[in-house]
Amino acid sequence: QVQLVESGGGLVRTGDSLLLSCTASGRTFSNNAMGWFRQGPGKEREFVASINWSGSLRNYADFVTGRFDMTRDNARNTVYLQMYSLKPEDTAVYYCAASQRPYSDASSDPADYYYWGQGIQVTVSS
Repeated sequence: QVQLVESGGGLVRTGDSLLLSCTASGRTFSNNAMGWFRQGPGKEREFVASINWSGSLRNYADFVTGRFDMTRDNARNTVYLQMYSLKPEDTAVYYCAASQRPYSDASSDPADYYYWGQGIQVTVSS
């Protein structure tokens, strides 16, 4: 059974940093693009960041560029989202996702991702 499990969320203050991790089990995703998405209260799910299979290409939403950094460790079947300078508007449930097609691009389209984690809450207080 394939599982993506997010960890590292929690309650932080404006300006703080937080590191999210997503570890896959059941199969390897070392040849697959991975992404982070989020859904804030009363909002649609939106793209945050993605990374191609090798880590050579990364794609970020405009609202996080310069504040968030997505990386991957294929040996650990894990991707990370390092978040800096957090704002209250970053409050959301953050989801990790994996594409099914090997060697795909770092897409921002959720339709390109087949496997999804259950999500983890990040709350930024003002």
